[in-house]
Amino acid sequence: MSRPQLKSLHITNYYHRNSGGISTSFNNLMAAAERHERPVILVVPGETRSVEEVNPFARIHFVPARYSPIFDKRYRIMMPWQYMTRDSVIREILLEERPDLIEVTDKYTLSMIGAMVRTNRFKRIGRPILVHFSCERMDDNIASFLSEGRMGKWLARRVIGNYTLPSFDFHIANSTYTAEEFYLAASPDSNRRRSRAVLNWCWRTFKAPRVPIAERIFVCPRGVNAAHFSPERSSAETRARIRQAAGIPDDSIALLYAGRLSPEKNIGLLVEMMKLLSQDRDRDFRLLAAGAGPLEDWLKSQAEKHFPGKIVLLGHLDKDSLADHYANCDVFVHPNPKEPFGIAPLEAMASGVPTVAPNSGGILSYASNENAWLVEPTGAEFARAVREVIDNDAVRAAKVAKALETARANTREASTDRLFAAYDKIFADFHERRELYVDANEIKDFDFVTELLNKDLAGSELNRVEL
Repeated sequence: MSRPQLKSLHITNYYHRNSGGISTSFNNLMAAAERHERPVILVVPGETRSVEEVNPFARIHFVPARYSPIFDKRYRIMMPWQYMTRDSVIREILLEERPDLIEVTDKYTLSMIGAMVRTNRFKRIGRPILVHFSCERMDDNIASFLSEGRMGKWLARRVIGNYTLPSFDFHIANSTYTAEEFYLAASPDSNRRRSRAVLNWCWRTFKAPRVPIAERIFVCPRGVNAAHFSPERSSAETRARIRQAAGIPDDSIALLYAGRLSPEKNIGLLVEMMKLLSQDRDRDFRLLAAGAGPLEDWLKSQAEKHFPGKIVLLGHLDKDSLADHYANCDVFVHPNPKEPFGIAPLEAMASGVPTVAPNSGGILSYASNENAWLVEPTGAEFARAVREVIDNDAVRAAKVAKALETARANTREASTDRLFAAYDKIFADFHERRELYVDANEIKDFDFVTELLNKDLAGSELNRVEL
């Protein structure tokens, strides 16, 4: 198999043993490294400095990191001084590994790696290709944790447009919804009061590529382990065991949510839905919540206040237990209308469980009204959709069959093949047009606003990698 000798190194704060979709995606990538026989290095936070040899082609470097002081305090995060200062731990790893491509999956504490390399603050490493992987939107994060108003959107677009976009050679997004943020940040129509002078100064300072935005952005959706998450796990014995462990009646209708219990996941919708379903006198609806997070106590208190016993908090489930729950519950509910991609709904589809989700966000990369119940993100609409799942056998069977087809078309193997194809395309373009990415002399007088950013982006084709 012909391929460039490309060694990629991936730095992220989002890889943790008990975290969700992003960790799953990196595990899939490292498994694909062995299948494709190409080196993949992962740099992640840990308790102590250590190295794990995952397979002959994949390695994880754990960097000592403290727990996050804000937001989700369960997770450790690496900070700027661990790569900005001379002889810092991440610099040592980069010098040891000497990657051809550095991919940063983070918009916050790790994002200055791109700017540091672009502006020659780390000359000893040479000039690797710099890629930013976007697994979430900054405007959604700001809306969830800081401000939902116009100021929050303005801040996100300025950070993305003035800093993130020029700091990397390429950007990969996990869905068209996530990639849209780059276009919103770059488009003059979305930023009518933006200062041309400030924008040009930022792009010149960070030595941005003189390449059209659309040619630097790729969309590579994630994939599901369709062999592990499967309807074949469904059985009367497992179904009974799950209900017994959860302490719910055998004849109850078990709804499942799997994901972080965190503000950005729109957990409040689950409470509003259960307020309505708990009023049903003919059927006993129960919600099993698999996951943990900062809203765990709040969700428990809401359940005790409004409908005692109707929500069961399962905590974090291991991979096998989660797969069993998917295949043996009656309905999967996913409340987040701004999901960047959403691996959990895709896992649910692969498991043969009917899926109810919002009609927006990154899940539209694979979800439709043919394979799921896509509704407005309100408690009333979710409750209505859940009742339709239970009441309409024919519609349920048809949508589940389509969902299984969707899962088989979006496997983790297909996903990682697309991602490696994107890296190869990036590698080729970078070296064919290297001067447009690295020639700092031409940047001094280059008018990025006129030459690149004032072009009509509305008709730009998303650079979606297909096989």
